[in-house]
Amino acid sequence: MPPHERPALEMRGVYQRYIDPKSGKPHTVLNHIDLTISKGEFVAIVGPSGSGKTRLLNIIGGFETAHSGEVLIDGKPAGPPDRHRGIVTQKYSLFPFLTVLENIAFGLELEDVDFMEKWLRPFHYRALIRRHRQEAYKYLEKVRLSGHAEKYPHQLSGGMQQRVAIAQALIMNPTILLMDEPFGALDPGTRTSLQELMIETHRREGNTIFFVTHDLEEAVFVADRVLVISPYFEPEPGEKEQGGSRIVCDIEIPRFETPVEKRAANLH
Repeated sequence: MPPHERPALEMRGVYQRYIDPKSGKPHTVLNHIDLTISKGEFVAIVGPSGSGKTRLLNIIGGFETAHSGEVLIDGKPAGPPDRHRGIVTQKYSLFPFLTVLENIAFGLELEDVDFMEKWLRPFHYRALIRRHRQEAYKYLEKVRLSGHAEKYPHQLSGGMQQRVAIAQALIMNPTILLMDEPFGALDPGTRTSLQELMIETHRREGNTIFFVTHDLEEAVFVADRVLVISPYFEPEPGEKEQGGSRIVCDIEIPRFETPVEKRAANLH
């Protein structure tokens, strides 16, 4: 990262707790998370079920508020969800009543178009819609679905729907793209294809990506940096044990020219 460039994400001393509904006692999920992600990094986080991976992503995304600590997106306090944080989940976030092209353009239209203009300034409205659809088509080409622009989500396979969801997030040019086990429900062949697509997209676009997975092999394959989160860690001297999980390992992954070369290296 250049010396004066702000990181895409900073987390300082983040704790997350909730009250156990049965016992009424506080339960710590995340225990002092310190994390910096530079712009353009592809970071994967892996850990056992229940270790707090998704809760950490939810805090970054603004879907949950940390019990304590600081979360900064591009140097500014992270508030509620906004366009600076894109998200792709395991469940395809597509509108069934919109075509593929309309789904991808929807975020731009929602942000940029006053729908009253449809009646008050119809020519201006149509020009905006046309421009957004043209931009959406470029992203459709990037995820290799240009021949399916006028189809509806139910006419696509699961892997194709996830490609649309990725394009839907990328078109907003977020500061950081959050991906919560996005390929977990797909068959092995489709999953491999989408993993390679994300590597190629990251190399081409330079997006900052935070990728949650339970699969260590997937984490090592897709990312340039792998974090391990675990409830099993050695407390610092003098630290009072509070439970919860902490990042226990931070590994840089060698880069390769192509996904094929990276897979051939069998890095795990």
